[in-house]
Amino acid sequence: MRILLTGATGFIGRALCPVLRRQGHELTVFARHPERVESTCGPDIATLRSLAEWSPEHSFDAVINLAGEPIMAHRWSSTRKQALWDSRVTLTGQLVDCMARAHRKPTTFISGSAIGVYGDQGDLELDENCTGAGGFGYQLCAAWEQAAMQAEALGIRVCLLRTGLVIGKNGGFLKRMLLPFRLGLGGRIGDGRQWMSWIHLADHVAMTRFLLDSSEGHGAFNVTAPHPVTNAEFTRELAKALKRPAVLPIPAWLLKLGAGEMAELLLESQKVLPRKALANGFEFTYATLEPALHDVLA
Repeated sequence: MRILLTGATGFIGRALCPVLRRQGHELTVFARHPERVESTCGPDIATLRSLAEWSPEHSFDAVINLAGEPIMAHRWSSTRKQALWDSRVTLTGQLVDCMARAHRKPTTFISGSAIGVYGDQGDLELDENCTGAGGFGYQLCAAWEQAAMQAEALGIRVCLLRTGLVIGKNGGFLKRMLLPFRLGLGGRIGDGRQWMSWIHLADHVAMTRFLLDSSEGHGAFNVTAPHPVTNAEFTRELAKALKRPAVLPIPAWLLKLGAGEMAELLLESQKVLPRKALANGFEFTYATLEPALHDVLA
């Protein structure tokens, strides 16, 4: 296939690029800093610095949209919220506009989202049919998905990746946790009862490929392992894998004081299950947390 990929230099994109190339796909990467593409994705990859360079005569078989400013890099000031919105919602709308103008439209549009679309749901088991509500995280994900689904009116198959916490080497949320845990300064967050729905990076890449190759799958897919854990359970497993104690909890009030509104990402509870992917025949390599952590930390 001829594939346009956004977010290729990000944590997930860096893992997906070489896999798609090994499969023989022809990649074009949208990157505002094309000088980074070769070092992260490999040589001889065509790049678009601006979507204005996508002319109607240029055709792609599929578009994979993984772009987005890192959600936890900075406090959510009004300026930061706008940057998060523009890099997800606005960019996705621009991609759909480009597809609408294309003389030959893609057959498939795989677009990022996140389990933040469900909001804080306590112990409720969440599949793709559940609705959500909440603060900025929910609003961002809901608008992101709405922008992507506009491509369906063009006759394009749309798959939404409702991604959980991605566990992988050299990046993702786990990278921020490793130093304090290795120093024996880790602990649960708040009361630790909030659910953490996670996925190994290799399974995220595999599910993206699975949806790319499938002609039947469409709509939202929970990109999470089938066995979510509470924050307290995650803390115990990580400490066990690192052979360190984890006895210094972070009080919810302290997290809110330090992170502000962004603290909702760590305190909200989302027990998300990938029922749609399993029903479509997807098989996880890392279905449970212990072997996933062992692989990443080995």
